[in-house]
Amino acid sequence: MDITIHSTFLPHDDPEASLAFYRDNLGFEVRNDVGYDGMRWITVGAPAQPGTSIVLTPPAADPGITDDERRTIAEMMAKGTYAHLILATEDLDAAFEHLQANGAEVVQEPTEQPYGVRDCAFRDPAGNLIRINQLG
Repeated sequence: MDITIHSTFLPHDDPEASLAFYRDNLGFEVRNDVGYDGMRWITVGAPAQPGTSIVLTPPAADPGITDDERRTIAEMMAKGTYAHLILATEDLDAAFEHLQANGAEVVQEPTEQPYGVRDCAFRDPAGNLIRINQLG
């Protein structure tokens, strides 16, 4: 079999703030930007990985989700416990300094983890936990 990762979904609650974070701070390219019925889906990805994308989606856009579930999702997003993403870079310190200088919310400075990786962590504007691993 030849199965690859094509896209994954992360919730957002402010499209312009999400664009600023993913496009301007992380350097991702915008691949699609679709509005429908007052909602907005933005597809972004690393220029070096044209076949893999992140779809920033309105939380709980599924019509089958109840109002109570929407409230729970909003609460979890605010706490940073609803969704997360792990990215990687050759130069973790430079990436950390760039994101911190551009106002990203720091969760953890670059650290050697006991499970064998060196990483740091931020929250995106929607509260999603973004970890960045050191490659190499």
